[in-house]
Amino acid sequence: MRILVLFTLLFSTLAYGQRQTNKSRSELGFIAGGSYYLGDLNQFAQFRNTHLSGGLIYRYNIHSRTAFRTTFSYGKVSADDADSKIELNKSRGLSFESSIWELAAGVEFNYFPFQIGHRRYKGTGYLFAELAMFRMNPKTEYNGDLTELQPLGTEGQGTSLSSKARYGRFQMSMPLGVGARVSLGKMASLGVEFGIRKTFTDYLDDVGSNYYVDYDALLAESGPIAAELSNRSGSRTGRRGNAAGKDWYVMTGVSLTFALGKPTSCPPR
Repeated sequence: MRILVLFTLLFSTLAYGQRQTNKSRSELGFIAGGSYYLGDLNQFAQFRNTHLSGGLIYRYNIHSRTAFRTTFSYGKVSADDADSKIELNKSRGLSFESSIWELAAGVEFNYFPFQIGHRRYKGTGYLFAELAMFRMNPKTEYNGDLTELQPLGTEGQGTSLSSKARYGRFQMSMPLGVGARVSLGKMASLGVEFGIRKTFTDYLDDVGSNYYVDYDALLAESGPIAAELSNRSGSRTGRRGNAAGKDWYVMTGVSLTFALGKPTSCPPR
């Protein structure tokens, strides 16, 4: 009986210590900054049409050099051919905007040992790589209102004019980025990061085909709004987009995270 009691007390102590250790390794906070897009309607201009973004971030520090991280983020992306310096793009006349809701998880690698509250290891740069699911919903202005583009099939998706089905609003991406952070006292850290998202869709901007679908055929199958928003150039010929590449979006910002438990006295490993 005494052995059973002793074993129970020992197990409880170890479990409590493990919880404390896991808690001290965990961080929760928020990140706020900007988001923008690179694709058929903005191929090269970094930071063009940057919108406010924000989200939550959780870290579990495996040790002083590596952490597991998960983020939940919101951003907005947009582009307009009217902003282009290329005359052919201006005459194309396409535009879009879309909210981005993203849930991501991955790993973070510190350049230097780091631990919140440690007197010696106060700051580091880092790299991160994640896998994410995001929701998009491209829209454009039509007759003074924002119109959702996905249900229209502006390139003939879901009709006899194309072999493609309508693209999904939920897509996958790979966030990759760099950052830096410093310890603020014993319980918090301040950071900044830049992350670019490689997507696996060419329809973040609703533009994925090289050429326009036949206007009259789309008008007959999908109606006047689909036909009008498919081709706003006024020409029946010309290049609509670039089917060879996928779209990208970027989220960058400043983070503030807080340790969920008291820092340990052991040096980071």
